Amino acid sequence: MSELKYLQHYAPELQARVRALMDAGSLGEVITGKYPGRHDIQTDKALYQYVGELKQRYLKSVPALAKVMYDNQMDLVRGTLGTQTQISRVQGKRLKSKNEVRIAALFREAPEPFLRMIVVHELAHLKEKQHDKAFYKLCCHMDADYHQLEFDMRLWLTWRDMKTDA
Repeated sequence: MSELKYLQHYAPELQARVRALMDAGSLGEVITGKYPGRHDIQTDKALYQYVGELKQRYLKSVPALAKVMYDNQMDLVRGTLGTQTQISRVQGKRLKSKNEVRIAALFREAPEPFLRMIVVHELAHLKEKQHDKAFYKLCCHMDADYHQLEFDMRLWLTWRDMKTDA
């Protein structure tokens, strides 16, 4: 397994810069300097409100979310940091659907911009199912710094793994 499993698809030059920071022991300083502390959104109820506010601000026409929660079962090895699912059920002669958003529990410890980035990503899936140009355009509409936050979040995950391996 690659030492930079969260950064595999980035340019080799960028990976080399990250490795240099890791070797110098300063990756953590870079991350915590830019994103100090963690957020206060610790309960599923608080997360539901947080996600609801973002959804109301940017995706008013999308149906309400049935459930929003932190999930302890997310598989970080396969890169699952959050999921958005649509559950359909037959009720009488109608087909009812409910949308759910689940965020990996490790984001309880994350800085708020990383939580926001994951939430924006999952909310974008309510409108755009595929990771295509329209999807990323919507993500950037909801958070102009989306791509930088995604990269920085991947650095944070790399640093977090380094701390647990040590």
